[in-house]
Amino acid sequence: MRLRALLDTDALGLRLLGGEDELDRTVRGVMTTDLRDPSRYLAGGELVLTGLAWRRDASDTEPFVRILASAGVAALAAGEAELGDIPDDIVQACARHRLPLFAVNESVAFATITEHVVRQVSGERAGDLAAVVDRHRRLMTSGPAGGGPDVVLDLLGTDLDLRAWVLSPAGRVIAGSGAAGNVLPAPLSARLAGEHLAAVRTGRRGPHRVTVDAVTYSLFPIRTSGRGAAGASRDVRESVLSDWVLAVEADAGDWPEERLDLLQGVTQLIAVERDRRDAARTVRRRLAQEVLELVQTGAAPAEIAARLRVAAPVLLPGLGTAPHWQVVVARVEWEGGEIDGGPVAQALLEEILVDPAASGPEPSDRIAVAHTGDEAIALVPLPAVPGEHEGPETGLLADALLTSVHDPLAAGLDGDGRLTLGVSASVHSAEGLRGALEEARHARRVAAARPGRVCAAGHQELASHVLLLPFVPDDVRRAFTARLLDPLREYDQRHRAELIPTLEAFLDSDGSWTRCAARLHLHVNTLRYRVGRIEQLTGRDLSRLEDKLDFFLALRMS
Repeated sequence: MRLRALLDTDALGLRLLGGEDELDRTVRGVMTTDLRDPSRYLAGGELVLTGLAWRRDASDTEPFVRILASAGVAALAAGEAELGDIPDDIVQACARHRLPLFAVNESVAFATITEHVVRQVSGERAGDLAAVVDRHRRLMTSGPAGGGPDVVLDLLGTDLDLRAWVLSPAGRVIAGSGAAGNVLPAPLSARLAGEHLAAVRTGRRGPHRVTVDAVTYSLFPIRTSGRGAAGASRDVRESVLSDWVLAVEADAGDWPEERLDLLQGVTQLIAVERDRRDAARTVRRRLAQEVLELVQTGAAPAEIAARLRVAAPVLLPGLGTAPHWQVVVARVEWEGGEIDGGPVAQALLEEILVDPAASGPEPSDRIAVAHTGDEAIALVPLPAVPGEHEGPETGLLADALLTSVHDPLAAGLDGDGRLTLGVSASVHSAEGLRGALEEARHARRVAAARPGRVCAAGHQELASHVLLLPFVPDDVRRAFTARLLDPLREYDQRHRAELIPTLEAFLDSDGSWTRCAARLHLHVNTLRYRVGRIEQLTGRDLSRLEDKLDFFLALRMS
């Protein structure tokens, strides 16, 4: 479609401020942004919608407009809701760069313009797209009359006989077709999310096709304006762990181009819902950031308590106060260190802390997550349950948080990324939050000392010797483990003697010859021979507590 057609559509409320000679430009898509530098998300040909939140003063205008013009966007449409009349510096900058400029009346939602552009760009060539997209306005309202992404997926089912689901990167079902029996089992949704993340990491273009139990699914990335398409991003790792995916039970390999356009259009509509959900989280994120800054700067407990009283009604609507709080710290790290993992860790933590049984796009409205650098920190309120006795296991447990999300996230991190997570004990007051934060950070460092792409540790583990391991320098750890274990590994490689597994079993059996022999299905004399060989090769005595502890620590650090 051309810009002239947009201007001629009265319902869009567009007013031309400059660029009359450029109205025959072709519009290939639409993007909403308030980033000061959206270049990584631009592919060219977009109508860029902005609320002007990026503009602090006139000096910000020239760089922003220059970025849009260099990216080859079709036009800029600025909303009047924030500043009223569009500032003259924006009009002049667009004129200098020959970038058409529209003003969007404050009574017109950006979602209305997005809907129109998506329908025109994707729908003019596909009759079935019109049947779906023409009715998608309900997606733009989140109340009972709307229904969010589920409405669009229902229309795909009724109009095109396609079963489809929106999945989070961790495999949780965000939305699905409403037909009876259209429930996607948790193991299958996790498998599809993992396959999608693995495909994106290898650079394959979507849709990605996966066959599970003789059923083929096509996976379409849902990329929001805040994260951008992988092709336009500087690095796919900036978005791979935070984007949703549309899973369709069909083989898109033999679809005509019109049908592919249809599904791409639907992903754009769902991306609008994702953007709106992220915008709704802004208040909760700000609350978490404010409380975190007070805790880290050593503010008085009374001041922290006052902020918690403000946060509690937002996070626990209807309850007013939270008797207990818990802190969860997550860190996403990529090899090389050039990727800022904080925003990804924030999005992941918001996802991980959702109950795995919860569905829908907004089950996380009781979670507040801030991020600094590569670290994300969640402030989790724990409402009191009548009659429930508080014990040492009250609240979130580290291992349980990763049970359902480990496999898909490991696929997205495979090769060069790690997610580590630490969970504090619950605390009862503002005075305990600083200790809870440090406890969660210590637990995360314990998790980081373990092998694997996705690891977690909880406060329960901080009372043991394991707490010390993350603070031992890497070169010391390598030298220590090599001195004790390398002779055994070399011997095992030459003789297949299984000395390392025997050592692990012996220590796990607390040095009991009978229990260890039964566990390994060995005669006690055979076990004594193996232990004797271990002692001979290492010069250690496994009857001594000190040597047992050294071996135990070496195995943990290896």
